[in-house]
Amino acid sequence: MNKKIKTPEVEQLFKGMLCLKSVEECYEFFEDICTINELLSLSQRFEVARMLREKKTYLEIAEKTGASTATISRVNRSLNYGNDGYDMVLDRLNEE
Repeated sequence: MNKKIKTPEVEQLFKGMLCLKSVEECYEFFEDICTINELLSLSQRFEVARMLREKKTYLEIAEKTGASTATISRVNRSLNYGNDGYDMVLDRLNEE
């Protein structure tokens, strides 16, 4: 875990997120806390991660998501060398 982000404010934000009880509540909260572009960027990265796990090519991913190769590369680096956060969430979604 990156110690630079482990602050009381970030912890409070995460605790607030854990209080959300539905997708509709997530829409309400994230529309207030993020700009539309920030939210779309986050969702794009998440879709890139999903597609990389499905062994899609950078070209396929770029065409479907509109993500740049730099973004795809950053997400791929997180999947390979990060904290396994993408994998944890994607695995849990697949279990549902």
